[in-house]
Amino acid sequence: MDADRKGRRDESPRQRLQGELRELRQLRELRVREGTTPRTEATGGTRTKLDQPRTSRPGLISLPTYDPEAFAKLSERIARFLGTGRFIVWMTVVIVIWVMWNTMLPGSYRFDNYPFIFLTLVLSLQASYAAPLILLAQNRQDNRDRVNMEQDRARSDRNIADTEYLAREVAALRQGLGEVATRDFIRSELQALIKELDGQREASELL
Repeated sequence: MDADRKGRRDESPRQRLQGELRELRQLRELRVREGTTPRTEATGGTRTKLDQPRTSRPGLISLPTYDPEAFAKLSERIARFLGTGRFIVWMTVVIVIWVMWNTMLPGSYRFDNYPFIFLTLVLSLQASYAAPLILLAQNRQDNRDRVNMEQDRARSDRNIADTEYLAREVAALRQGLGEVATRDFIRSELQALIKELDGQREASELL
């Protein structure tokens, strides 16, 4: 025992830490084998670590998942097609053919007699699906517009900050230039100094 303690003291801190981690792994494996470690259900099996997040709710029935982004793109594409003239033309052609088929052909070939209940049902079903798809596409467009507005607002804030900084710099430059001696000021000062020196020289000559 004393020899083990002495050997551990001689080891570096890194080797000591590795040894302790090895002992902890062995202890955990032993607990897992004995069944004392709690297991929680995760996606596709069990997990033995508490740091692994649970991705699905435990239960007997698992609901199907879908990609919201892909569904939103599909709904936006359908909504864009519904808002074009091509869709109106195709829908008009289908309705005209439907009505002519069920009015002009013999009775044995008709599948939807007047007042065209099946056609009404199809159009109602199409409208009931088109409205949510259009709303979903509109919500997606609103989200894009909101992001663009936030980016424009941030850009305008940066432009305002830059403009204010430039205005302060220009004001500082104007103030600094106001304190700089100009050529005319230096010339007038030199002329005054020359006159003063001439006056002193004449006074010394008179004396």
